[in-house]
Amino acid sequence: MDDKFEVGSWVVYPAHGVGKIEQIEHIELDGTTLDFFVINFSKNNLTLKLPINKCEKSGLRHLVDKATLNQVMDILSQKPKRGKSMWSKRAQDYEVKINSGDLLALAQVLRELYKIGGDAMQSFSERQIYHLAMDRLAKEVSLVENTTEDEVILKVETILQAA
Repeated sequence: MDDKFEVGSWVVYPAHGVGKIEQIEHIELDGTTLDFFVINFSKNNLTLKLPINKCEKSGLRHLVDKATLNQVMDILSQKPKRGKSMWSKRAQDYEVKINSGDLLALAQVLRELYKIGGDAMQSFSERQIYHLAMDRLAKEVSLVENTTEDEVILKVETILQAA
């Protein structure tokens, strides 16, 4: 896969999820010109200026490929492996996975937090983490599969319910 990022490309920035590179901006600081990607995260109403030379270090990546999507679906179809640790520790672990930008880690979070019966069976913080993971996963998968986020959510929850 080509590691080059271009204007118009959809990318994943670990802390914010899927965004689109809108432009390259050249900013002069102390006599040095720095190039920045301007990335728009429309869902969060957020714009990020990322120095181009910091892309790799920041964890910026392209959308996943179909083989990775198959791995995601495999993870979702497995039985949950809920830990026995305190909720606060598990919640921290889930947030680290969500902010890693790793789609496989998002699938693990969804698998662990999914409860048959939906939102009514989850605590408020479980719902928040679950919906954040689902939003991030659905956005990326919908772009890769050229479908809607709602269709992805329905597909994912169908797989989770069958597990």
